[in-house]
Amino acid sequence: MKNSVTPSLVSLLFASLSLSWLPAAADVPVPAAPKLPARSYILVDHLSGREIATHNSDERLEPASITKLMTAYAVFHALKSGKLRLDEGVTISQRAWKAEGSRTFVQVGTQVPVDVLIQGMIVQSGNDATIALAERVGGSEETFAELMNGYGRQLGMTNSHFTNSTGLPSPEHYTTARDIAKLAQAIVREFPQYYRWYSQRDFTWNKIRQSNRNGLLLRDPSVDGMKTGHTETAGYCLVTSAKRDGMRLISVVMGTKNESERENASQALLNYGFSFFETRRAYRAGQPLGNAKVWKAEESPVPIALRNDLWLTVPRGQSGNLKAAVSVTPNLMAPIGSATSIGELQMMLGNDVVAKRPLHPLKDVAEGGLWTRMVDSVWLWFE
Repeated sequence: MKNSVTPSLVSLLFASLSLSWLPAAADVPVPAAPKLPARSYILVDHLSGREIATHNSDERLEPASITKLMTAYAVFHALKSGKLRLDEGVTISQRAWKAEGSRTFVQVGTQVPVDVLIQGMIVQSGNDATIALAERVGGSEETFAELMNGYGRQLGMTNSHFTNSTGLPSPEHYTTARDIAKLAQAIVREFPQYYRWYSQRDFTWNKIRQSNRNGLLLRDPSVDGMKTGHTETAGYCLVTSAKRDGMRLISVVMGTKNESERENASQALLNYGFSFFETRRAYRAGQPLGNAKVWKAEESPVPIALRNDLWLTVPRGQSGNLKAAVSVTPNLMAPIGSATSIGELQMMLGNDVVAKRPLHPLKDVAEGGLWTRMVDSVWLWFE
């Protein structure tokens, strides 16, 4: 027998929806996303994950210094696990000191605190500071690169491969705009205590003051990170995160001709997303969205809910047109763990499915006693 949404459940869903979303305004026509002078780009909403604009976002390209986002992600994990401390001194090796490209100007043989090296890597894009961190966490930069690839696999960065911590050109060192967007979201989500460094406008070490290369930090007050990149072969790249009225967008622009182009392209993407889309929380984790019949259970029916908050990004003014429906797996039998999916929430905007999420029981469903199991066994013959 196929379970369907009962009238009472539909009423519950739409009552909840009206509380979770702002009153709908008049529909705003949504123009096409801007065409930009970049080899690849993507714009995503941080909370919902919706891709608002894309162009060649799965093309494998040289990442240049936006590689350092993954380096930082691995370093942040080392801090989280206790393997590394912010006040710990790191000895600068000959290899780190001699690093070509951007520099923090750390001196060979000296001990430099981890927090200084992190700022040198993020703000100044210092290759010397970056290699020093990689050697401290991985033992060698080569081993650290394998750690970077491991974290990439965990994040679903299926078109990325790293051979170094800095982003210096290498035939097997590549990523995509879509993969970098996943990484940027992970940094914002998992490490808010360290994300603040990405908005730092300058940093001084060894009496040398250097400015953050992300010019949008000065142009747009909503921009609070993240990372620039440039080599002759990669072109100019920029990953940007901005927040306006509670909505955070992340843009990745790769392969422009100069700094001005990468900033203008990133700004155009952000302005497009904020102007024509909105993001709201439709349902909270654990918010009951109906009940499911469970046979041979100690208690039935059981309430079902999402395990994570559901955020949706839709064209501005169209939130009132969203529709919700729940389906429940038929003939459920106890016992059932709370991690088991026993239904699905589907959100529709017109004829388009904008989200599908599994539903779970709010708690483990225990098996009932002998009498309950016997009675339900009889009733099941009539199902």
